[in-house]
Amino acid sequence: MKEVVYLDNNATTRPAPEVVEAMMPYLTERYGNPSSIYSFGGDVKKEVDKARAQVAALLNCSPEEIIFTSCGTESDNMAVRGRLLASKERSAIVTTKVEHPAILNTCRSLKTHGSRVEEVGVNYDGALDMEQLKGSLLSDVAIASVMWGNNETGVIFPIAKIAEMVKEKGIVMHTDAVQAVGKVPIDLAKVPVDMLSLSGHKLHAPKGIGALFVRKGTKIAPYMTGGHQESNRRGGTENVPYIVGLGKACELAMNEMEGQVKKISTMRDRLERELLRLCPNTTSNGANSERLPNTTNISFQYVEGEAILLLMNELGICASSGSACTSGSLDPSHVLKAMDIPFTLLHGSIRFSLSHYNTEEEIDLVIKELPPIIKRLRDISPFGRAD
Repeated sequence: MKEVVYLDNNATTRPAPEVVEAMMPYLTERYGNPSSIYSFGGDVKKEVDKARAQVAALLNCSPEEIIFTSCGTESDNMAVRGRLLASKERSAIVTTKVEHPAILNTCRSLKTHGSRVEEVGVNYDGALDMEQLKGSLLSDVAIASVMWGNNETGVIFPIAKIAEMVKEKGIVMHTDAVQAVGKVPIDLAKVPVDMLSLSGHKLHAPKGIGALFVRKGTKIAPYMTGGHQESNRRGGTENVPYIVGLGKACELAMNEMEGQVKKISTMRDRLERELLRLCPNTTSNGANSERLPNTTNISFQYVEGEAILLLMNELGICASSGSACTSGSLDPSHVLKAMDIPFTLLHGSIRFSLSHYNTEEEIDLVIKELPPIIKRLRDISPFGRAD
């Protein structure tokens, strides 16, 4: 197997060795059901409680405000659908045009069932239209859902300011923070969101585990009904190994974030700067806005992103031409379309998303190999040479 240069960490991350090690006992000898009355299961429940406290510590909230789910998508659905189920007088939803499909498709599905949905736009730099948002917060709105950091461009929205605006109108505020948790500091004692979604496999835990923060006093109805688990808020036997893994990943992120952010952002900035210098007619989408430290989205004019990915793949370089959930489609990114990126740049966008496992040598390789790929593709482009 050829060596892989993995630069698609917004799609998924490598599980940290410490996370895998922490999980193993609960996949083997410690397999008891945490809901059991006997100690073989009750001792396992203590580890679930420990993991809940580890997640809460990363977010600076109470452990009782953390609900374990199967993934970020479930957390998003639980927040939006659960709020609408609990809201008797309000049924409208406010969100943005650049949300992850877990939010956008959920809201659009609810629209077909009678909910009014308003999607707030962004500008060319990916910044949210705050005036449109303010005007959309009408008396029939049950929930506003605005992402913390965009999965494609890395653009960060001013969630604290947005939450204050939303709360002034008596509206419940949710944020999809799947891409932000573990990458930027989040302090829920200072940011007044009512609900926050996260996903384990975006911060070096395994796939198949997520969580939803629900602030004490926020009214939502259970989205997944069944047993009494998660304080009657989410039925189903707890996925103990993965919950333990998520807790460990949150502990690692809390202890190592500052140093990792500096390392990752330095590599990201160098990669972006050199590709823009070496490849003419190229732009970085969202670079004029505050961004997640690991993400750059670069558009190469007059070439197709899929062709770039295929040629990089031959060299073992992994990146994305959009969010992982839409990369199987040739349709252009809905995020870049919302930003009004020109057609000649829209189809040639590549997202590089780094982690602390990446090295300077890997960045050197991409800087060396990608410019010739772009030149090769432009030389055979039907639009003609761009340089």
